[in-house]
Amino acid sequence: MNADEKFELIKRNTVEIIGEDDLKEMLSDETNKREKIAYIGFEPSGKIHMGHYLQIRKMMDLHKAGFKVVILLADFHAYLNQKGTLEDIGKLGEYNKSVFEAMGLEAEYIYGSEYQLGAKYTEDVYKLALRTTLKRARRSMEVIAREDDNPKVAEVVYPLMQANDIKHLNVAVAVGGMEQRKIHVLARELLPNMDFESPICLHNPVLSGLDGVGKMSSSKGNLIAADDEDKDIKKKIKEAYCPMKEVDGNPILEIAHYYLEYPAELKRPEKYGGNVVFESYEDLEKAYVEGLHPMDLKNMVAESMIKIITPIREKMKGMNI
Repeated sequence: MNADEKFELIKRNTVEIIGEDDLKEMLSDETNKREKIAYIGFEPSGKIHMGHYLQIRKMMDLHKAGFKVVILLADFHAYLNQKGTLEDIGKLGEYNKSVFEAMGLEAEYIYGSEYQLGAKYTEDVYKLALRTTLKRARRSMEVIAREDDNPKVAEVVYPLMQANDIKHLNVAVAVGGMEQRKIHVLARELLPNMDFESPICLHNPVLSGLDGVGKMSSSKGNLIAADDEDKDIKKKIKEAYCPMKEVDGNPILEIAHYYLEYPAELKRPEKYGGNVVFESYEDLEKAYVEGLHPMDLKNMVAESMIKIITPIREKMKGMNI
């Protein structure tokens, strides 16, 4: 791939890239000395699902474009976000790693606890604390923090550590869902004062839960898991929120957008209109707004999900996950 092709591969299905010109320069200028490292962090907690896979596929794109991919298994972040004991979080981290490998991701996996207790890391957290207001730190956590009427001090330590991770992992491209945006912007502002170049920030969409309420989440149970059986996938999608003719907030259309391969074929009996081929997601969305039945859409999505999940599930069984 040439530089333009690499850029288009990285950009596809993203919401935004902050520092787009810097990314283009990095891809086109072979004399650029900045190491091509892309990272994303995951708090080990609960089932790995198709919302995670959206992020993992972007890391695969970056790997194809020549980046070294680092996955931060953010055990201390999960602990600060009240996701359980460090022992339980550590076990979930190993599960996360195994599932990501079953998904086909080639990456270096690092636990936060491997380096976040070091003297230099701690010193840098203190420096960041002096450069950040309490209000700004809390605002950056609004979407990420667990709901708490009496929030812990941990809520303002978390974003400082995340900014510090970018420096200590020598990250050029920081990846995350849109809920990470405020923390990434904070890191871009703070890190140049810490003798580190601002990271390029790549933000992916956040997949909605099947119930149409908030994002796909293991804690809410509104997910399609990476190890779901075919019958469970069909049942979940059949029961999912999918309002007739509505696009916004429709989780089934979101899945169709990001996971169907186009051209995509809807297979149905002649008495229900026969087979239809949609050349693009835009064609499918237009047909849905004009009256394509939700069950037709759900059947397409279920078939696609089964095709994607089956090899992942079989690999997980082979790895005894």
